[in-house]
Amino acid sequence: MTPSAKENLQSINAMVAAVAMFAIMDASMKVLAAHYPAVQVTALRCISSMPLVCAFLAWRGKFRGMFKIRWPLHLLRGVIGIGMLSLFAYALKHLPLSETYSIFFIAPALVTALAVFILREKVGLGQWVAIIVGLGGVLVVLRPDGSSFISLAGVAVLGSAVCYAISAIASRILARTDAPEHIMFWVLAMMGIGVAPLAWQQWVPVQMDHWLPLLALAVSGFLGQLALTKAFSIGKASIVAPFEYTALAWGVGIDWALWQTLPDMYTLLGAAIIIGSGIYLVRRESEHAEAEHP
Repeated sequence: MTPSAKENLQSINAMVAAVAMFAIMDASMKVLAAHYPAVQVTALRCISSMPLVCAFLAWRGKFRGMFKIRWPLHLLRGVIGIGMLSLFAYALKHLPLSETYSIFFIAPALVTALAVFILREKVGLGQWVAIIVGLGGVLVVLRPDGSSFISLAGVAVLGSAVCYAISAIASRILARTDAPEHIMFWVLAMMGIGVAPLAWQQWVPVQMDHWLPLLALAVSGFLGQLALTKAFSIGKASIVAPFEYTALAWGVGIDWALWQTLPDMYTLLGAAIIIGSGIYLVRRESEHAEAEHP
């Protein structure tokens, strides 16, 4: 059944909240990546959030039936999730948040393309134009010469974006049969189980001085995953995905607050274009929701 405009609008709100939480999580990962290997940061991400996820499942009474799931897709998301987070953690170690996000913004376009071919979603001309304009803004942020793409860290972000897009589509398919709580639990569980042996080989003892970024990692990762799962479970993937663009504003703010790194003219111009395309999309969904429910 095709999601209604009201459901799409709820999904957009969930995505915006998820992006805010993930910006805090990414800042925590960037702090930790300066002291620990990328795979260990991925393991810490999974381990730290798991107690909160289990408590949430108990509160919702969702432990029942948690093994009656579509195992192949959950395993796929687990493997892809390890690659996505590990590549992203590596990139965060070498790039500012705002630049990392700018390259990662290719992901919504990949989600849209996969949604058309795999989910058979219909994307209107206005949506395509808004998404293309947003991607044009990303190119402005990257600067005309596109130098960020040839760095190893830039390639790592691109790989992470591909993994994200595949995982998002898999989550949308899983939502047809599996509970959102189970989707959230199993992606963290499988990522943790899968990455633990890799992280153990080069494990660096965790310092007590890093308790604050670890706590922020746990809470923001849990809340972000909860909101992201809701966003892709009830809404149209090709509409929800572009609101990943709002991460740029968070990235710029956190870069300035924590690392005293300010964006240049290209970043500001690109951000204006990206945000403009996002405003158009949310206004469009708001108007449709009001028309369906006067």
